[in-house]
Amino acid sequence: MKNNNFNVEGNLYFAALSFRLLRQHGYEVSQDVFGEFLDEKGTSMKIQCEDIKGVLEVYEASHLAVEGETILDYAKAFSARLLKGINNCKVKEGNIFTRVVHALELPHHWRAQWFDVKWQIDAYENDQKINKLLIDLAKINFNIVQATLQKDLKEISRWWRNLGLTETLKFTRDRLVESFLCSVGLVFEPHFSCFRKWLTKAIVMVLVIDDVYDIYGSLEELEHFTSAVNRWDSRIIQQLPECMQICFQVLDSIVNETASEMERENGWNHAQPHLKKAWADFCQALLVESKWYNKEYTPSLHEYLNNAWISSSGTVLSVHSFFSIMNEVEEDILDFFGKNQELVDNISLIIRLCNDLGTSEAEQERGDAASSILCHMKETNVSEETARTYIKDMISKSWKKVNGQCIAKSPKLQSLVNINTNMARVVHNLYQYGDGFGVQDRENKRQILSLLVDPLKLN
Repeated sequence: MKNNNFNVEGNLYFAALSFRLLRQHGYEVSQDVFGEFLDEKGTSMKIQCEDIKGVLEVYEASHLAVEGETILDYAKAFSARLLKGINNCKVKEGNIFTRVVHALELPHHWRAQWFDVKWQIDAYENDQKINKLLIDLAKINFNIVQATLQKDLKEISRWWRNLGLTETLKFTRDRLVESFLCSVGLVFEPHFSCFRKWLTKAIVMVLVIDDVYDIYGSLEELEHFTSAVNRWDSRIIQQLPECMQICFQVLDSIVNETASEMERENGWNHAQPHLKKAWADFCQALLVESKWYNKEYTPSLHEYLNNAWISSSGTVLSVHSFFSIMNEVEEDILDFFGKNQELVDNISLIIRLCNDLGTSEAEQERGDAASSILCHMKETNVSEETARTYIKDMISKSWKKVNGQCIAKSPKLQSLVNINTNMARVVHNLYQYGDGFGVQDRENKRQILSLLVDPLKLN
């Protein structure tokens, strides 16, 4: 879908907002809309510092750039520089300072909508120009959605308690609520309860299996476990420790149960082999990392990333997402996973790189397996700070690729593309202040209470 004919008439804020909203909804809009705001050299923008509202919208819009859009690259660098020096600008709107800080922490395009909704309501409530009736409606809507999410969480919590997995596998992380919150970040709408249930089960098993490979199993045991998942053969696990046998049995049960429920809800009668393959690929990637660790081998960044995008679990979650929301049409599988593999790959890469930025410091202290940061440090002999900057730049470049792959999708696949993109947004939130799964700190608890427990007060 193309739309290059809207008239902005020199209004920077309107131009940037229109561009962002159209791109956000899959329209192919040219970056040339910003051309009239460039200087004679075409490398800087003719922006008044006092127009901080317009500058902020340019900064937000620049994060929807695709590869090769140099105008948006200039716009991003220039607007970021102005926003960071906001104290030097004569700004009339007091509320804008809060918005600038929020955007510089994480741009709107990289935020999961549900994770940001309370902040947005609070921010708009302090703006005298906003229609107060809309604020009240937004609060009511939030509370209605939250009530549905609370019911979903009660149901999945009952399943988790009855499963008793953390009592048997005491070395694993008990992160059910955090896992459920991740599923909410992908889809929060009330009618997607089944999706959240299936995805939460997948996420908690990702964490459990990751802990089996990282903490518990010997290399020989992990090779047997991986072989069992590859062949989906329970006979192979008989020689493994009891807790690893239980882990395999639970995974097998969840896959079969989920596939059966997907068939009942959406008509799929062959989701199971796709789910099994995704889990097998995930375990195989974890085994590769375990072998590196046991050999004390640090791969090149390229070698690391070729495996890490799979071990990030992005493909596991993407396959679950597909069968959770799509009705059965065989061509849809080939169409999405054939034509959109690069989208899934880049989202998985963002998941891994964000994870590494949030966890690498603690992992290095524990002597855990190599991360992208450590690989780049050793390969190029640079400092950790330089390596982190390089990884952040890789994330930005991956987002450009994702943005390009989100444009002009068919309406049937657009919702699936949005859900997959939300995976990247959720991990930005998870690892913004550290390890969102590894440590249950005050910020994690605050967010859980805010989004899942505490309703908004109505006037």
